[in-house]
Amino acid sequence: MHIHILGICGTFMGGVAALAREAGHTVTGCDAGVYPPMSDQLRALGIELIEGFGADQLALKPDVFVVGNVVSRAHTAAGPKFPLMEAILDAGLPYTSGPQWLAEHVLQGRHVLAVAGTHGKTTTTGMLAWVLEQAGLQPGFLVGGVPLNFGVSARLGSGKAFVIEADEYDTAFFDKRSKFVHYRPRTAVLNNLEFDHADIFDDLAAIERQFHHLVRTVPSQGQVVFNAEQASLQRVLVQGCWSGRAGFGTGGDWAFEGPPNAFAVLHHGQRVAEVAWDLAGVHNQMNALAAIAAAAHVGVAPAVAARALSSFRNVRRRLEVRGSVNGVTVYDDFAHHPTAIATTLDGLRRQVGQARIVAVFEPRSNTMKLGTMAAQLPASLAQADRVFCHAGGLDWDVRGALAPLGAKAQVADSVDTLLAQLRPVLQPGDHVLCMSNGSFGGIHARLLAALA
Repeated sequence: MHIHILGICGTFMGGVAALAREAGHTVTGCDAGVYPPMSDQLRALGIELIEGFGADQLALKPDVFVVGNVVSRAHTAAGPKFPLMEAILDAGLPYTSGPQWLAEHVLQGRHVLAVAGTHGKTTTTGMLAWVLEQAGLQPGFLVGGVPLNFGVSARLGSGKAFVIEADEYDTAFFDKRSKFVHYRPRTAVLNNLEFDHADIFDDLAAIERQFHHLVRTVPSQGQVVFNAEQASLQRVLVQGCWSGRAGFGTGGDWAFEGPPNAFAVLHHGQRVAEVAWDLAGVHNQMNALAAIAAAAHVGVAPAVAARALSSFRNVRRRLEVRGSVNGVTVYDDFAHHPTAIATTLDGLRRQVGQARIVAVFEPRSNTMKLGTMAAQLPASLAQADRVFCHAGGLDWDVRGALAPLGAKAQVADSVDTLLAQLRPVLQPGDHVLCMSNGSFGGIHARLLAALA
């Protein structure tokens, strides 16, 4: 089969491309931003990449077009934003979404373990895949990042299990259901649930409804692993749950005892395993519980899972140290929601003690661009000693939103200005935490070069 992927350089669609190629299909694709590292990874797999969405790509004559959710029916003064999609529709050619293609060609017949949640999906998916790998199950996986233990974001695997990051964002312009409803998991992890994606969801109740659609697809012999501390998830389950349940956290079946770097795992109050690792933060302890509980559903003993987690190296862009120059350490982190910012800062604070933390961030996600969570930003940044924000391109008052932080916060309209603000402030012993779900203008490398 020849598939042509529209929006191939996104993390999810790039993973679909890699899986399709590994399965022996001919894969080509296009995107508006064909650039490294995804472009290098895909070309190394023998996948031809085309810049842009020109209608001339119909000449490739694939068996099916696989459409990413970056594609829309939007028009500009110059014409359609995605001419290829218009040409596909006009010609009546076959097309499908990435999640649908994945469900029909990769996930069918597998024991799917799907990890959903507002935060921690990528890390927990990486943890779970590594646990199953170390337990000898040879799982397939698709992660929205690159787990350092594997070095790739997706693989088919030779075992029955397939671990997938289950995103609640919509599937495609022609299928507004959340991606995860396509995956039909036997083990569903509900890590947490908060309001996000204000561009497609009106309120928290709308997201809870989508999570319940996921719960409805879990078979009676399956299991829903859920964060017992979240009222939102309790509301989801109250709507109906026809599968086994395993709660984690306070009040759940699974709990932890001890500090983040070395803690005991409890099951129904009994100590069953111990985890010792380098990961920081209570949020990662919760992620670990979710992974251990999910792995138990496919027969992996907690002690085996805990040993595997002790060698887990996290995912790129999760408190990833990018370098240290003249006593200043620079980190890269994907945090782009106030809760994620707060938990990341808390994890780093526990790690560095009283050392000075300089938070550098940009509100770049669709929700943050809308300013929906502006009021939550000051509290989320409370543990930082200094705060620098890149506000270029935003049409809401970032300076006003950060005013409660007083003189410790500065705002810049460009990355160049931000770097100019940062350089004279930094001193040996500082920890600079850069947070964005984008490339942030290459600020990490530029800052390290400036410090040198």
